[in-house]
Amino acid sequence: MAANFSLRQLEYFVAVADTGSMSAAAVRCHASQASISTAIADLERRLGARLLVRRRAKGVSLTEAGGRILARAQAMLAQADELRASAQAEEGRLAGRLTIGCYAALTPFLIPPLVDGFTQLHPAVNLELIEGQQDEMRRALLQGACDLALLYRFGAASGLSCIGLRSSRPHVIVSAGHPMARRNAISLAELADEPLIIYADPPAQQNADHWFSVAGAKPNIRYRTSSIETIRSMVARGLGFATLIQSWPTDTSVEGLPLASVPLCDPLDDVELVIAYAAHVTPTLRARTFLQYAKDTLVGPDAPRTID
Repeated sequence: MAANFSLRQLEYFVAVADTGSMSAAAVRCHASQASISTAIADLERRLGARLLVRRRAKGVSLTEAGGRILARAQAMLAQADELRASAQAEEGRLAGRLTIGCYAALTPFLIPPLVDGFTQLHPAVNLELIEGQQDEMRRALLQGACDLALLYRFGAASGLSCIGLRSSRPHVIVSAGHPMARRNAISLAELADEPLIIYADPPAQQNADHWFSVAGAKPNIRYRTSSIETIRSMVARGLGFATLIQSWPTDTSVEGLPLASVPLCDPLDDVELVIAYAAHVTPTLRARTFLQYAKDTLVGPDAPRTID
């Protein structure tokens, strides 16, 4: 028997469930709020089940039946998208939606070259981006909110399949006038009494604690910020030092003040950059193609350098 509801209705339902309101779903789907509301009311009638609880001025929430149907609706939409992409692939053209996640601190350096190069090769792929903390990207993968994500391996947990791209050793940055700026190497123990400026979002705190523990010292954390450029500018002004994982492409802050990178002599493990996907999911052709492109782009000698 043919289904008496449409993929468009399922798309609207999923959008409302994801955004929590009819108005937000309308913006996401480029439709009017009235169209969204009418389509979902008709979907409920055709399915014979109430999917949403509508609360005036408080958005909507899923009913118990809506929660069960949501997962099936998402799966059906994904299958339809894959069917459309497969048909286009038969014509020699990679197409369809592909959502890439990235640890926010890495986004400015990794995402622009990847998006630019990949979309030039595959312009019919609808590439979407999300970013956040390591844990947020891991949850997004496991919940199906993104297909692939660029992470550090120490932020990847069970349930993910990870492909290594490259590894880097932690180092420190200090102001150009710092007494240790010209050293060939330094131990974190030598800097333990100085103010440390760290990235505010996880896992920066855990990293600092671990690295200083290996060096037999404790970090003196003075400032926290979610902006790497702010960290570098504060360090350049002599307000403290910072630990970074990967090399920055310039040796000056945004204010034009000089910085110095100093290797660490402590026995710290390298940190690996990976591209990950949910282990229970078979990557689509689009995802596999992007994964290979990321490997080719980021592993080679011309790979863009990234930030902590």
